[in-house]
Amino acid sequence: MRDFQRRKDNMLIGGVSIAKLVGRFGTPLMVTDENALRENYRAVHNAFNAVFPTRVNYACKANSNLSLLRVLEQEGSCIDAVSIGEVEACLKAGFSAERILYTGVSVSDDEMRQLVERKVPINIDSIGQLRRLAALDNGHPISLRVNPDVGSGHSQKVVTGTKGAKFGIPKDEIVAAFAEAVKLGFSPKGLHAHTGSGGSDPTVFGRVTEVLVGIFERVRGELGIDLEFLDIGGGIGIPYRPEELRADLEAIASEVASKLQGSGVRTLVIEPGRYIVADTTVLLTRVNDVKSTPVKEYVLVDAGFNTLIRPAFYDSYHHVAVANKFGQQAQLKYDVAGPLCETGDYLAKERYLPKVEVGDTICVYDVGAYGFSMSSNYNTRPRCAEVLVNEGKAFLIREREDIKDLFRHQKIPSRLGP
Repeated sequence: MRDFQRRKDNMLIGGVSIAKLVGRFGTPLMVTDENALRENYRAVHNAFNAVFPTRVNYACKANSNLSLLRVLEQEGSCIDAVSIGEVEACLKAGFSAERILYTGVSVSDDEMRQLVERKVPINIDSIGQLRRLAALDNGHPISLRVNPDVGSGHSQKVVTGTKGAKFGIPKDEIVAAFAEAVKLGFSPKGLHAHTGSGGSDPTVFGRVTEVLVGIFERVRGELGIDLEFLDIGGGIGIPYRPEELRADLEAIASEVASKLQGSGVRTLVIEPGRYIVADTTVLLTRVNDVKSTPVKEYVLVDAGFNTLIRPAFYDSYHHVAVANKFGQQAQLKYDVAGPLCETGDYLAKERYLPKVEVGDTICVYDVGAYGFSMSSNYNTRPRCAEVLVNEGKAFLIREREDIKDLFRHQKIPSRLGP
């Protein structure tokens, strides 16, 4: 959670008044601070490279806005992509194919064909996928993903590394998978695992590194394959609540590096998404109504779980503030809820805030990761605009959808009449 400056009672982000942003761009609105994005990337890059040669692959599923990708490309980041759409976004933002590693699950032949055409390295998720790729191009650059039987995450819905999860090749089959890859004609370059999302315990990252090092040594000793990199995935969490501490990057990096010493591994790869982008971005939403019920007070805003689904989907906490009364003393306890026809449509519950009035602006913190990327048109509502702020200036980086956009790709058969 970042601390924001204020001018009088008005909140600032990137040196820009939220009141001015709302007046110029409307609401709901997601606003990203460019300098915060650059700072977060550099913090990860520097912490890990201080102790071991490390490639940072930004997990762009967290946020694939072209302008944010362009900032990270300028910083020297590489990419973890999970769909051909993400690959295309990264190529459009200026990343070369070799700076992208595609790690998909349930990958179709058509998607693999497009990856081969674009020369994007593929991280293989299953033996079946390996064989299907061999039929397309057995000279394509690949690595293999193992299920490490090490899991972590802020919700069971985001734990990916436990035994029986749908991701990766089972640990006891991975050496045989490397052998088959070579037999099919491939020259595997690396080994990958991912435990889950939202963790900050250094020992979890150390444990998955140990698993990968053990496999690395078996693959080298039994098969004579000298892999170029080990990829421990991402999942570094952030503090969403005021009382939570930020992840200790140096401690995580040191724990991982200690497991790599003497292993012969040349390059470590990590895939942070949330840590790099989450706290760079806020959601601004206008208060449409303030409603009292016999049991609670509601602040009803123009953003719902169509705009930010994490509280409804994961029961996630996002800090909120009244942006135009920033710094004023809290007076009442509210639930902040949206405009959707769903009881579960809320952004925050039981929050003490200054007295809220219609027309106020609520600021929801830490929405840069899985905010816009998981938004939808539910209830037939347009998706919000996005803005990038930098040293007192604001730039529109995604236009707000309008009603016409919702029907742009729909067709009514002529037999149904005009």
